Amino acid sequence: MTFQVTVQPSGRQFHCEEDETVLSAAIRAGVGLPYGCKNGACGSCKGKLLDGSVTHRAHQEKALSVAEEEKGLSLFCCATPHSDVVIEAREVLGIGEFPIKKLPTRVAKIDKLTDDVAVVALQLPANERLQYKAGQYIEFMLKDGKRRSYSMANAPHLDEHITLHIRHMRGGVFTDHVFNNMKERDILRFEGPLGTFFLREESDKPMVLLASGTGFAPIKAIVEQAIHNKTTRPMVLYWGGRRPNDLYMHALCEEWAATLPNFTYVPVISDALPEDGWQGRSGFVHQAVMTDLPDMSGHQVYACGAPVMVDSAKRDFIARCKLPEEEFYADAFTSEADLADADLISQ
Repeated sequence: MTFQVTVQPSGRQFHCEEDETVLSAAIRAGVGLPYGCKNGACGSCKGKLLDGSVTHRAHQEKALSVAEEEKGLSLFCCATPHSDVVIEAREVLGIGEFPIKKLPTRVAKIDKLTDDVAVVALQLPANERLQYKAGQYIEFMLKDGKRRSYSMANAPHLDEHITLHIRHMRGGVFTDHVFNNMKERDILRFEGPLGTFFLREESDKPMVLLASGTGFAPIKAIVEQAIHNKTTRPMVLYWGGRRPNDLYMHALCEEWAATLPNFTYVPVISDALPEDGWQGRSGFVHQAVMTDLPDMSGHQVYACGAPVMVDSAKRDFIARCKLPEEEFYADAFTSEADLADADLISQ
């Protein structure tokens, strides 16, 4: 059966098959529901179910709790309808601007910047170009049917190659392959662009850019896009890592800070050892933001990295620093290990 989904307050409508999630149907129809992981982990696609009934597939409790569901909230990446439904969600404008494609790509270059971070450059076929918004991601389609998501680390106008920042997750099927077996000229397949984490160019608010680890990748693309746009908006980048080596493009960020009049860079290390000789800020990166900016009521935040960092930042910035909830944009990097360790709710 096919059901109709109506989105309020916009009034947009699209059709959803009974075995399809509301989010999948929205993406297929080019309707811009906010989303991130697509697998019930991040909570970015959460909205209200105003009318009709759905069943939720397995998802993480922190993304949608039983109490939230009882209050009428729904996680659209896991919600399959049983009837026509009316939902309330803040639509993302422009998300259907670029087509989502499935493309082959050739590995052009692999640069291992540290023991566990590689920059992988991808070359598209000569007659293809991937149009995307700075901050979005692609999904590799693996032979076993599984998928792995990685954000583009370069702005779309810098399009000789698509570059990705890949951290080695020990025992991870895909990242073990990248670090141990992948070679230049290997062929991969991916789908993209995906995600609603991207630079909101219509705003003139000062930007707080918050990254942990390889969450720097889409933040880098956003900074490059802002530079390309000749933006005059103030930007402050907080990049957190456990050890100084985790800030694998520290020199680039220092260069931005030295050459861009509206850009500030604050590196933060949580677990520095004496031999590191670290003289900078220490502690949790989102707490450094709160120390410097106790009032974020006039700011816009872009956060990307480990789910615990993103979740903590959203909670604390809104509750304690007056950040408007609608001005917090995030992409939590959820690994297969994160999903395996999580407490799942299933119906």
